[in-house]
Amino acid sequence: MKDEKFMYIALQQAEEAGSRGEFPVGCIITLGEEIVAEGRRSCSGGNGQTNELDHAEITALRNLSAGGKKYDASQLTVYSTLEPCLMCYSTLLVNGFLHIVYACEDVMGGGTNLPLDRLAPLYRDLQPEIKGGVLRSESLRLFQRFFLDPACRYLQDTLLARHILSQKI
Repeated sequence: MKDEKFMYIALQQAEEAGSRGEFPVGCIITLGEEIVAEGRRSCSGGNGQTNELDHAEITALRNLSAGGKKYDASQLTVYSTLEPCLMCYSTLLVNGFLHIVYACEDVMGGGTNLPLDRLAPLYRDLQPEIKGGVLRSESLRLFQRFFLDPACRYLQDTLLARHILSQKI
């Protein structure tokens, strides 16, 4: 129940991004029952700007840092409406985050299946806890609405878009 509760809040962040024409990904970071940071995707074209840095997880991490409090990242949980990509996943790991929960799999860019035991020592011994599929249908609805919107061009006709649109809810 706790995971669903917090994923609903991440979904609200995703809806906010989507309402601005951005790719509808939302992320929150929690410590126990407290939300300590939030983020949503930006610069995916909704505001006329495009870059691949302002992912929801990166924005949430920036907001966490800007808050001024210090946290033991290994005690925090990241909730994202889309499986973190390789950039976001490795950034979370480098910063000590070991608890990641996501709603929908990213068949094109998801990074959580990275074989850490085959990498450099910084990653090799990490044992993150990853849980996928939490409120997957709710997240899929947002992504389907995004990809079906003729005004949206971001990631159109990609493996991810085709996968999302082929899913039954």
